[in-house]
Amino acid sequence: MTNNSQKIRFFRERIPRFECIPGCHDCCGPVTASSEEMFNLPLKNEAMHTAALADLSCPHLGNNGCEVYVERPLICRLFGTTPRLACPNGKRPEVMIDARIEQQIYQFFDATRQVLV
Repeated sequence: MTNNSQKIRFFRERIPRFECIPGCHDCCGPVTASSEEMFNLPLKNEAMHTAALADLSCPHLGNNGCEVYVERPLICRLFGTTPRLACPNGKRPEVMIDARIEQQIYQFFDATRQVLV
């Protein structure tokens, strides 16, 4: 396991969870992820990527929601857990993400190659 994989697991365990509004996908726009996160996502062809980008969506957003929810990238997990990425519908966990963990995640983003999902 790579050092980045360990960091991703560490961050995932510390990002608070909360229930979204069923059927809402307001935060499912184009996002980036690290190479390690991309490795765990199913490959999408260029046409799927192009169509999703044209819709300002994610190629992993299907008719029934996120098709990769368990393996969704860190940025997706952050939505709604910090004022920086507030849920447009006001949903949030009881306790927002610890500011130090959030800062470490953004440092991870800055230090790793991020690619468009």
